[in-house]
Amino acid sequence: MNAPHPHPAPGLALHGSPVSAAQSDALRNPASTPGAGLLSGSLRSISQDVPSPLFHAKRLSPPLVQLHVLWLCAAAFGAFVPLTPWLPWWLSALSALVLVWRGFLLWRRIKLPPAWVINLLAVFGAAGVSAHYHTLLGKDAGVALLALFLALKLFETKTARDAYAVVFLGYFLVLSQFFYNQSIPAALAAVATVLVLTATLVVLNRAQTKPAAALRVSAIMMAQALPFMLVLFVLFPRIAGPLWGVPQDSGRSTSGLSDSMTLGSISQLSLSDAIAFRARFNNGMPPRDAFYWRGPVLTEFDGHTWRIARPSIGTALPYATKGSAFSYEVTLEPHQQSWLFALELPGNLPAGSVIGSDYELFARRPVRERMRYAVISYPGTRGGSDESSRVLSAALALPREANPRARALGAELRAGHNNAPAIAAAMLVRYRNEPFTYTLAPPPLGRNDIDDFLFSTRRGFCEHFAASFVFVMRAAGVPARLVTGYQGGEINPVDGYLEVRQLDAHAWAEVWIRGEGWRRIDPTAAIAPDRVEQNLAAALPAGDPLPMLMRGDHPWLRAARYRLDAMVNGWNQWVLGYDARRQRDLLQSLGMRSPDWQAMGALLMICSGLLMLGLTAWSLRHWQRADPVQRQWRRFQRKLARRGIESRSWEGPQDYAKRVTSALPHHANEIGAIEALYETLRYRADQPADALRKFKELIAGFTP
Repeated sequence: MNAPHPHPAPGLALHGSPVSAAQSDALRNPASTPGAGLLSGSLRSISQDVPSPLFHAKRLSPPLVQLHVLWLCAAAFGAFVPLTPWLPWWLSALSALVLVWRGFLLWRRIKLPPAWVINLLAVFGAAGVSAHYHTLLGKDAGVALLALFLALKLFETKTARDAYAVVFLGYFLVLSQFFYNQSIPAALAAVATVLVLTATLVVLNRAQTKPAAALRVSAIMMAQALPFMLVLFVLFPRIAGPLWGVPQDSGRSTSGLSDSMTLGSISQLSLSDAIAFRARFNNGMPPRDAFYWRGPVLTEFDGHTWRIARPSIGTALPYATKGSAFSYEVTLEPHQQSWLFALELPGNLPAGSVIGSDYELFARRPVRERMRYAVISYPGTRGGSDESSRVLSAALALPREANPRARALGAELRAGHNNAPAIAAAMLVRYRNEPFTYTLAPPPLGRNDIDDFLFSTRRGFCEHFAASFVFVMRAAGVPARLVTGYQGGEINPVDGYLEVRQLDAHAWAEVWIRGEGWRRIDPTAAIAPDRVEQNLAAALPAGDPLPMLMRGDHPWLRAARYRLDAMVNGWNQWVLGYDARRQRDLLQSLGMRSPDWQAMGALLMICSGLLMLGLTAWSLRHWQRADPVQRQWRRFQRKLARRGIESRSWEGPQDYAKRVTSALPHHANEIGAIEALYETLRYRADQPADALRKFKELIAGFTP
């Protein structure tokens, strides 16, 4: 018995044409077949069209059509736009111009420019990036180059392989925007762009897919990936540092408070309602008059500007705490400076912090990303009862020739009162009795600004009252210093966090009293007590400028702001702020006693495996339910099975129909029509509009 010679199976098609038994013989022995030369030439032609692994990759990649390029332009535009605020303006303009140019050429069906034009633009853009950033390496320069090259890549995208490169570059560019902005709108923009990029991949694989259908498939794929993303986010071991591993390394201070202050600087800051930090109390709220959030302490004065002195830094509290304690957690927004804010006076040092000799808290490095720290404060504590002579001398220093009338006032108070508390009380009485006005719009001052404020304009904000008070105290021989920070805050009724905004920025004074230490005195409270007891809006005169959300005539707007702030805070706390500590706390609350890398890795693999099994089962069930043709064909098979004609797993529809016809010859016409419609619906691209309906009707009416 001769061994079977391998040959194409019946039904095998070359370029869509079935290979008959005679053609199979001709393939084995072309010389013995009539017309062998013609057949041999045809086979050579076929073999030239069949892809070979030896061919170049571009020969294997199908060309793009206009629809593909249109989707690629839309995807590139979506990936590029969110980056424009952080790119050089000329690079944004150049990239946008290139994208518009590519879209115009596509619309008018104009031939693409020669390669040398694109290469010239690439060289010009790279040179500009190098000149702007002084390097071609690093985060900013790299993102700028990627944005430019993505736009230019569209001019040499001619095959599917090139299109995939554009899409994957777009995915990477979407991730790069989180280097600069990690807010909820940025995340929504990234999701929308990923939706379009994934829909572009769908269209590249299904050329006739309508836009709505492509977006629907993309949305389903993203929804299927969502459980895996959540499992990875919750269980993947966290590392110290910001969310994307690259801290914000540029930008101006967002807290507004700096290491210096001139009269009028805080009043400008109070026009902003941006969040400075949030606090959540664990054991009840302190009284309203204790909401003094201590920040930079300004001791040095040159006659015009107050500056922070170079304090000595320690890792232990320079005072003994006493009184009631309040425990809370602060979520501080990045402000590019080193100081932290806490209620006076803190009773512990947050992790990674130190304390200055003026009782300010400092982080060990500038706060360039959002930071959370726990504090316990003791409002009844006063420090400095045994203050050093060096600190007291600095708190008495005044420039030689500045504000002579304020100097004379200090000497007058000193002559009329015999102790520091009496001198301070007399100055506060002066603020109350004379026509001073608390306002966000103080008039400009001259060279001797404190004299001008005390004796001429008498209109000022908190820094005017605090600075003038400290100056007069020093002139009277009382050690005093200027403290800046925030006063007050507002409870968000939605999430219960105390929100401290830029408009809560404040300045107050500290005077040193022998035997007692440093005592806080807030001259603003003498002029506008509502500022301390309520808020800024309640203390200002009618007509003063205020942020819109702080005005009392927009209650619905304030309610909307509360909800938005709570949503942003939740995002910051549980997404951007999901660090190793919060992950450990969450897993412990779920029952993991000591979560470590091994335990989290094992749980991650188990959850991912279960999700994969569930998604596979859902996909199979959904596929079976969503295929009406296959469902009707199985109904046809079940009817025949009741007559004893079982289908065989290896049997194709034609062979199955032939066997059924042999068993039921009187139903030959019905069986043939059902089998023909099944092949049409399963394998033909150009299906008649009513084929599925006829198929269902034939099977419903079939009774073997």
